[in-house]
Amino acid sequence: MFYFKKILIFIAIFNSLILLNSCGKPVDAKKFPPDPKLRVKKNLEEGRGFRLDNAIENAKGGNSGSFDFASSNELWKASLDVLDFMPLTSVNYSGGIIISDWYNNGDDPSKSIKVSIRFLSDEVRADALNVKVFYRNCTENFKCTINQEDNDINKELKKEILKKAAVYEKQKKDKNFKPYNVTPKKSADD
Repeated sequence: MFYFKKILIFIAIFNSLILLNSCGKPVDAKKFPPDPKLRVKKNLEEGRGFRLDNAIENAKGGNSGSFDFASSNELWKASLDVLDFMPLTSVNYSGGIIISDWYNNGDDPSKSIKVSIRFLSDEVRADALNVKVFYRNCTENFKCTINQEDNDINKELKKEILKKAAVYEKQKKDKNFKPYNVTPKKSADD
């Protein structure tokens, strides 16, 4: 029995070596540069392999793809600022949703709210956001009811987010404003 297991292991290793040997194409070493950085560059140009540091590459001025950070979206940033007093359960920039945890301000421990903000567009406008507020009312024996209501809190949250986003958008435009490149005239003294 012991020899039988050794023979099976040997056959399995031998078969895997044969299978793995036939996976790759023969490569001519003369076609690939000896410097590893040049090989990586050539492989990336040909679409082979992947890189994990695209953000660093973009910061250096490379063009290996682009990634917009969440802090550059005014609505997103304003929403997080408005909800900064609440604990957040789910924040997903690529999915375009922010969900808070149940929040109670301490007045009535049996009542709490939960806010869900869904981004329909990244433009600063009223129809770009879908704000929902859920209310949870619990009895003394922990039987809770959850309701969604359209009321003043929804409108106030949306209004506050849009106001902050408009301010951020204005600041971004003012910050990125660059006058035309005008070369100063040389004086006679130069």
